[in-house]
Amino acid sequence: MAGLVRKSFDSPEEVRPFEDGKGRLELVNVDAGAVGRATFEPGWKWSEHVKPIAKTDNCLAAHAAYVVSGRMKVVMSDGQEEDFGPGDYMNIAPGHDAWVLGDEPCVVVDWQGFADYAKA
Repeated sequence: MAGLVRKSFDSPEEVRPFEDGKGRLELVNVDAGAVGRATFEPGWKWSEHVKPIAKTDNCLAAHAAYVVSGRMKVVMSDGQEEDFGPGDYMNIAPGHDAWVLGDEPCVVVDWQGFADYAKA
């Protein structure tokens, strides 16, 4: 393992678009796995813009993520819900839906759940 590694989301190793042009996931790979930066455009909703790609009833990825900008609501299958915004850390178990709140894109960096996210 190198003592110093530099990766940039401005030149990701992989880009995965969401349905209807409602955003994208940019991935960089590190020894510990993929790290992703997702941009969720206003109007994005997991159940509309990723569910057709994932082919599951709800998001089955676990997330350990940081919200850079914008706002997002996450609703768990059991009804628990939370709103997240800039500066928030999110730890989300599998089994949820989520959507952008407001008219600003929501940008999230995730260290856990994006390796297989929105992967056809």
